[in-house]
Amino acid sequence: QVQLVESGGGLVQPGGSLRLSCAASRNIFEFFAMGWFRQAPGNQRQAVAVITNGGTTNYADSVKGRFTISRDNAKNTVYLQMNSLKPEDTAVYYCNAVRLGDRFWGQGTQVTVSS
Repeated sequence: QVQLVESGGGLVQPGGSLRLSCAASRNIFEFFAMGWFRQAPGNQRQAVAVITNGGTTNYADSVKGRFTISRDNAKNTVYLQMNSLKPEDTAVYYCNAVRLGDRFWGQGTQVTVSS
C-alpha cells in the first residue's frame, strides 16, 4: 500500500508564499509521475502541477510563473513552492502519484489566502 502525507498548508496573506510537501511511503521512482491537485468548495478537483520521474514538469496556466514543483528522490518527497499567492488559490491541495494501473492520493492540506 502507498501512503502520501501532505504538509505545509495554512493561512497566508495575498502575495505571500507557502511550500507544500508530500512524503511518500515508497521509493518515488516507482511512480511514473507525481503531482499536486487542488479542489475549492463547489469546484472539481483540478491539476496544478506535475513532475515525471524524468524530471519533466507541467503547470496549470493559472499558476505558471508562480508555483514550482520539485522532487527530492533521497527523501521520497515532492514539493510545491507557491509564491505570489492569490485568494483564488484557496483550496484543499492533494498530492497524487501515478504508476502503471494505479493512482494514489494523499489526505489533502488546506491552503487559505486571505487578508
